[in-house]
Amino acid sequence: MATLGMITLVVDDYDRALAYYVDGLGFTLVEDTVLDSDQRWVVVAPSSGGARLLLARARGEQQVAAIGNSVGGRVAYFLYTDDFDATYARFSAAAVEFIEEPRTERWGRVVVFRDLYANGWDLIETGSASGGRSATGHAPN
Repeated sequence: MATLGMITLVVDDYDRALAYYVDGLGFTLVEDTVLDSDQRWVVVAPSSGGARLLLARARGEQQVAAIGNSVGGRVAYFLYTDDFDATYARFSAAAVEFIEEPRTERWGRVVVFRDLYANGWDLIETGSASGGRSATGHAPN
């Protein structure tokens, strides 16, 4: 059985990204290893389960252009919570940019937000809080 372990998120600056994801969103810093004078291996995770994010500093024009636009403006990341109200309140206090009001769908509660780099995220609490949504329960973002 295979699992998705890590996703790369291209950022402009390691420390700025860490401040946002760890200090702002409450993610855990899993690893921060210096590889050379210009590159680090920086991994964060929202919890102990699920995929991790590799925060990769952009190198070159093509990667810089991809910051915040890795999926062409669509929601790229889906963050599941078992306590929507508490997570929404914590993110609001951290000045997270919500682009809509929270709404209730047949499969659970959701709100779309943009991260520091304008990547789209869904914050989701499903009825079972398991994180699984069927194709017919997928939010149209």
